[in-house]
Amino acid sequence: MSKTAATVTRVGDGVYRVEEDGRSVIVYVALTSAGSWAFSNGEIFRTRSADEAQLKSRPRAGRATASKITAPMPATVLKVNVKPGDTVAKGDVLVVLEAMKMELPMRAPGAATVTTVACREGELVQADALLVALGPRAA
Repeated sequence: MSKTAATVTRVGDGVYRVEEDGRSVIVYVALTSAGSWAFSNGEIFRTRSADEAQLKSRPRAGRATASKITAPMPATVLKVNVKPGDTVAKGDVLVVLEAMKMELPMRAPGAATVTTVACREGELVQADALLVALGPRAA
């Protein structure tokens, strides 16, 4: 089985065209102090700095289900679908962001209760800004 090499062409600042096997996709890339991210075809790919990755890989005691939903890149908040006290299921869209003329739905990673909404519609948020904090789902 032979592998073909992809051709990467810089289109602009942080924008690249990747061509392989006659297909072409645009990839947006940005670097932050916490790592880097790439956005293509509606998906966000992120790498973290070694320190942050090491902290995130540590096992957590008990059944902690609290999590924070943060902005993956600088963006504008288009829609906030939740308020504190709401219960959400895995995959529910909590907030919709707009960046680089693309909508980015921020989804719940699991069943939880919304404890904090830290953004509002129309607000410009920076990368890693807290959008929504989630806690354990109330029984």
